[in-house]
Amino acid sequence: MGGSHRRGVRILLIGDAGVGKTSLILSLVSEEFPEQVPPRAEEITIPPDVTPEKVPTHIVDYSEREQSVDQLRTEINRSDVICVVYSVEDEDTLDRVTGHWLPLIRSTLGQQHHTPVILVGNKVDLVDYSTMEIVLQTMMEYPEIETCVECSARTLKNISEMFYYAQKAVLHPTAPLYILEERDLTEKCKKALIRIFKICDTDNDGLLNDQELNTFQRRCFNAPLNPQALEELKTVVQRNVSDGVHADSLTLRGFLFLHRLFIQRGRHETTWTVLRKFGYNDNLQLSKDYLFPPLRIPPGCSTELNHAGYSFLTSLFEKYDRDMDNALSPQELIDLFSTCPVMPWGPDVLNSVHTNEKGWITLQGFLAQWTLWTLLDIQRTLEYFAYLGYCGSGDDNQLSAITVTREKRIDLQKKQTMRNVYQCHVIGPRDAGKTTFCQGLLSRSLEEVQEIAPDRLSRHTISTLQVYGQEKYLVLHDIDVHNITDALMPNEVQCDVACLVYDVSNPKSFEYVARIYLKYFSETSIPVLFVANKSDMSAARQDYIHQPISFCHKHKIPPPHTFSSAVQPKKDIFTKLATMAAYPRFQAAWMLFYRSRCVRVIICGKCSYALLNSSLA
Repeated sequence: MGGSHRRGVRILLIGDAGVGKTSLILSLVSEEFPEQVPPRAEEITIPPDVTPEKVPTHIVDYSEREQSVDQLRTEINRSDVICVVYSVEDEDTLDRVTGHWLPLIRSTLGQQHHTPVILVGNKVDLVDYSTMEIVLQTMMEYPEIETCVECSARTLKNISEMFYYAQKAVLHPTAPLYILEERDLTEKCKKALIRIFKICDTDNDGLLNDQELNTFQRRCFNAPLNPQALEELKTVVQRNVSDGVHADSLTLRGFLFLHRLFIQRGRHETTWTVLRKFGYNDNLQLSKDYLFPPLRIPPGCSTELNHAGYSFLTSLFEKYDRDMDNALSPQELIDLFSTCPVMPWGPDVLNSVHTNEKGWITLQGFLAQWTLWTLLDIQRTLEYFAYLGYCGSGDDNQLSAITVTREKRIDLQKKQTMRNVYQCHVIGPRDAGKTTFCQGLLSRSLEEVQEIAPDRLSRHTISTLQVYGQEKYLVLHDIDVHNITDALMPNEVQCDVACLVYDVSNPKSFEYVARIYLKYFSETSIPVLFVANKSDMSAARQDYIHQPISFCHKHKIPPPHTFSSAVQPKKDIFTKLATMAAYPRFQAAWMLFYRSRCVRVIICGKCSYALLNSSLA
């Protein structure tokens, strides 16, 4: 990302012969002026433990006598920062800075290159004047010039400072942050700082109060500000920006002013430390490591949010639910995702999860949608947690919000799973009512589903259910199969429980799901439930070798469960599916689900009693 994440800094010294390039390098290393100076110093590496920024620094000399122009161009391309050295006592060498060296760098790297340049005026011990006034004019013409420094290799004046500035120009460059001519922050820098301000404004009032400022300070610099320092900071802002402080809290304008002031005073590292703590790289883009921390998910495992993840999302929801109606209006949702590059949700989300009577996503639905993302597309969850400013304890990244479940193979051996999110694939012929069945998980009737535009329907629905007193998420995935001859893909078969839906009024419907069962599920350990949909209609005798009940009895699976969307759907069928997913091989937990209120269960030769409520819906 930058700073301590860099492998090293490569500094190249160029300039006319005799300006003292080699002497500067040797004086730095030996801390005394060399009486015998070779034509060119060998490349020198300064170890990280003796540099202020704790990164290895490579210093490279150039000699016109020993190297060709092609070799020079190669070194320019390899360098992180270039020091153009001139002699303050020789005006010709200063003229050559703009007449030869800076144009050479641009012709090598391109007119709009981003390699910082330091102008170094050597031999100040020989004159009693400064060239700074001339150099400052050059800086205005060449924005790649980071800074200029006058020094003396003989008296060691500003030698260590010169190399520190060179290192700092790489680790804390000015160009991405600040426009010298306009004396203002760049648009990219402002955009990044606005995102950081919004993340730190935890009560969403457009201000950073003392508590929020201290949380920000601890996150970035591992230490709070003492009360006196806080007051001094606000006084400086008030003195310079009329609306920089409001209600004894820092406004966004005040926050931006402070960073502009840091840069103007040469404290670029302060702003860069803040930016890097919030994921920005040297180009002021969120780095890939920040957005996508590496996560290994072994085969047969899944990903779920844990307590830290749900706590973050709940706080986020409450922060943007301004009217505290337990739902996010369209504008509140836009505000919530304002720290992200794009709005990640389309209108179909509102038909995947619970909403209120206005069609706005509730807290229950909000958490469910993130649960769905985490199950199906963990990289997307990690990315958007980063955009939204997730921060665990200490330097934890988004992975502290995620749990990788144990392998399903182990779950099957133990006849139960510790997972909290289960996938149910809903498969059946067209017009069997799969869509209305899936929407039934959200308690939507046939009439309500018919009002939803087809392009706003989602293939997934998700909601929480109680499985023996524990809250679990059930995800219904509507698998779209056009013909019985269409092959199911492996990812369409692999699930925690399969729900095969047929239309009781259509005599051709059951054959379809029976063949699906025999082809894909009869030899697997995936529990299966047949659903006799449209049970409010007259049942037709099925044109198949077996009728549904006898087919299920023959294959030792539960009898078909009746369902109808014509009336308000009951949750009992969905609870049954979740129970089957939770106990994939322990059929006593779900085969006898509704037979009586008290069932004697034999587990591993030991007797226990489970009081089963037949109205778990």
